[in-house]
Amino acid sequence: MRAALAATCLLSAPSLCSGQAFPTYPLSAQDPAPVLERASTAYQQITTLTADFVQVVTNPMLGTPDTARGRLYLQRPSRFAMEFSVPRGDRVIADGNALWLYTPSTTPGQVIKVPIPAEGTTGPNLIGQFVERPLERYEATYLKEETLNGTTCDAVTLIPKAADAQFRRAVIWIDRERSLVRRILLTETSGQMREVRLSGLSVNAAVPARRFRFSPPPGTRVVEQGR
Repeated sequence: MRAALAATCLLSAPSLCSGQAFPTYPLSAQDPAPVLERASTAYQQITTLTADFVQVVTNPMLGTPDTARGRLYLQRPSRFAMEFSVPRGDRVIADGNALWLYTPSTTPGQVIKVPIPAEGTTGPNLIGQFVERPLERYEATYLKEETLNGTTCDAVTLIPKAADAQFRRAVIWIDRERSLVRRILLTETSGQMREVRLSGLSVNAAVPARRFRFSPPPGTRVVEQGR
């Protein structure tokens, strides 16, 4: 379920979430444009990015937060992967042509395959969807300055301009040192909250090609969607 939710979040870029209210932050007159422009410029200079992630999903119907962990890999423009250590073995892989969702923790013996749209989206990329042309695609508001793990960040809220977007707003934290996204807070269509925290970010280091390849294990049923 954790990986399934992540894949839903990724493939719907930029349409990710809606519904539940976010925490209230003090309003600021600071212009969010320079923050987002720096983040966009930094992202365009990235070839690869890796990071540890912690994902916390809070479902208002269940109450108890569900925490997952793992390693994230990104290779621009169209390859992305999330390898889960908790639950171990779950994976979300975008190989440039298709998004593969493999969640043996919840649906053993099955893998979901979804084609990646050629146009109209940044693809299944948890980070790129917020920093590629952000001022064209979102109404942005500066929220506050906050320190995350000793790093000063600017928190910005993004409201999609597209009428058919499936989320009302997202909050992203961008660090001032490297202009990289460090935290994402979303509200999904189901009403549940999703927080993704990134740490140990490494930029433009070599990433093995195998991180972006997926072959269904023998005997696994492949369910193709969106064709």
